[in-house]
Amino acid sequence: MVAGGALLMDSLPFLPECDSPAKLLGIARLAAEGASLREGHNVEYLTIESRSLLSRVVTRRSLPFSWAINPYRGCEFACKYCYARYTHEFMELRDSLDFERKIFVKQRAADLLRHELRKVKRGEQIAIGTATDPYQPAERRYEVTRAILEEFARHRGLELGIVTKSNLIVRDAELLRQVAAHNRLFVNVTVTTVDAELARKLEPRAPRPDLRLEALRQLNLAGVDAGVICAPVLPGITDGPRDLEALVSAASAAGAKYVFANPLFLKPCSAAVFLPFLEEHFPALVETYRKRYGEHAFLPKGYSERLSRLMATLRGKYRISNQHARESRHAHPPMTEEQMPLFG
Repeated sequence: MVAGGALLMDSLPFLPECDSPAKLLGIARLAAEGASLREGHNVEYLTIESRSLLSRVVTRRSLPFSWAINPYRGCEFACKYCYARYTHEFMELRDSLDFERKIFVKQRAADLLRHELRKVKRGEQIAIGTATDPYQPAERRYEVTRAILEEFARHRGLELGIVTKSNLIVRDAELLRQVAAHNRLFVNVTVTTVDAELARKLEPRAPRPDLRLEALRQLNLAGVDAGVICAPVLPGITDGPRDLEALVSAASAAGAKYVFANPLFLKPCSAAVFLPFLEEHFPALVETYRKRYGEHAFLPKGYSERLSRLMATLRGKYRISNQHARESRHAHPPMTEEQMPLFG
């Protein structure tokens, strides 16, 4: 209706008003309902109720394991290259730095595992720590990883692998030995460089490389098979033959049962942190990285093949078994003193 040429009511708003924010679902809802446990060093620890602990691995990449376990969501080590930052996006946490600042502690992990292990078929491998480190600082207080290992110790015939950068794993050496007594178990200690100063830049809150290698030595002495994963190898930063030889030499001296390497793959969520890091510490590499990783998360196959051949040569030189390392079908070329080319 009109009166005097004027509308008696205001016109409708251009966009509908929202009475309430969008409803969170699934893992995002569980994260939002988490209770804060404590805060410290710019890190907040929160609880999260998990519906499942075992995750079936579904990917086009060739991976040696069928199941994954991550006792925590998020990782305090703050590695600049970390590929797993995207996992916080599932909880509607979009800031890439939330991954290292908000650590979610999974509740009732051992109970969940006990009921879910029936899904694992004989010969299927279970990897612990594929996205977040199972021995990050939170583990000292909350012991979720230890509870999981205590459950594994009650079972037989499983194939298990652990990936960690932390020497805290030595705390559980005896428990790991008990697990290994009736299951096939390997501990993979990640060491990207033996240069402590560089490691501090790349992995700001992870233990020093020498501490990781000492942990590896102690695990093998305790009867737990442990080796080194050099991953990721960073083109132009850690992929020089001298650098990789220093790492393999140190791994051999620590008694590593194996050592292998994988090159960096860079997801957009990782690039959001890694590229600013490059601009600060390795500005000459920024444009090269933008070019090589601009449209693809992975480097061309040729780079991986050259890296594989170089690592095979180094394993042979330092007499480290390649039983658990990735095999190369190519002849082993002589080593050179130049940096490995990023492409071509």
